[in-house]
Amino acid sequence: MPGAAPHVIRVLVADDHPVVREGLCTMLELEDDIVVVGRAADGEEAVTLARSERPDITLLDVQMPILDGIEALRRIRAEDPDAKVIVLTTYRNEDYIFPSLRAGARGYLLKDSSREELATAIRAVAAGESLLDPEMVLAATDDAGLTARELEVLTLMADGHNNAQIAASLFVSENTVKTHVRRIFDKLGSHDRAAAVLQAWKRHVI
Repeated sequence: MPGAAPHVIRVLVADDHPVVREGLCTMLELEDDIVVVGRAADGEEAVTLARSERPDITLLDVQMPILDGIEALRRIRAEDPDAKVIVLTTYRNEDYIFPSLRAGARGYLLKDSSREELATAIRAVAAGESLLDPEMVLAATDDAGLTARELEVLTLMADGHNNAQIAASLFVSENTVKTHVRRIFDKLGSHDRAAAVLQAWKRHVI
C-alpha cells in the first residue's frame, strides 16, 4: 500500500560488554526499520529475553558470563526452532564458528562490521537468508572442483579433527593430509581451516 510503514524488525542484543552492547543498540536504532526490544548482559538473560520478547533476530555474543553464547543459542533454538540468531563476535576462530553453525546460527559476523553491514545482515536473516561475514566467504554455489578425498578431508576438518586425527580416520599419512589441506585451501581461496570450512558451508559443498 502506498505510504505504508515499513515492516519493523525486532532485535535482541546480547553482549556482556556495556560499551559494545550500547554501541550496537545505538547503531541499530538509527535504522528506520529496526527496533531494539531487549538488551542482555549474559547468556542466561539472553535466553530469558528471547523467550519473553520473541525477537525477529537475536544478536548473540559468543563469550558471555553465566551462560556462554553457544549454549544460549542452543537453548534459544530448543525453545523456538524458528528463532533466527546472528552470532556477533571478535573471534574469527573455528573453535567458535563451527559450534555456532552446528547450534543453528543463521549468520556469523565480526564485531568490527560496519553499521551498514550489520543492518544488511539483520535484514537478510530476517528475510530467511543465511549469512556469514563477507570477508570469510565467496559468493559461489559450485563444488570448487574438490575431489572425493578432499571432500572427506574437508568434512573431517569441519568436525574439528586435526591433521593427525584425519590421517588416522582415512588410513593415510599425515603428510598426505597436509597436501590435501593445501589443495583445499587453494581451491576455496582460503588461508586457514576456519575460512575454508566457512566457504564450503556457504557454497553448500558440505
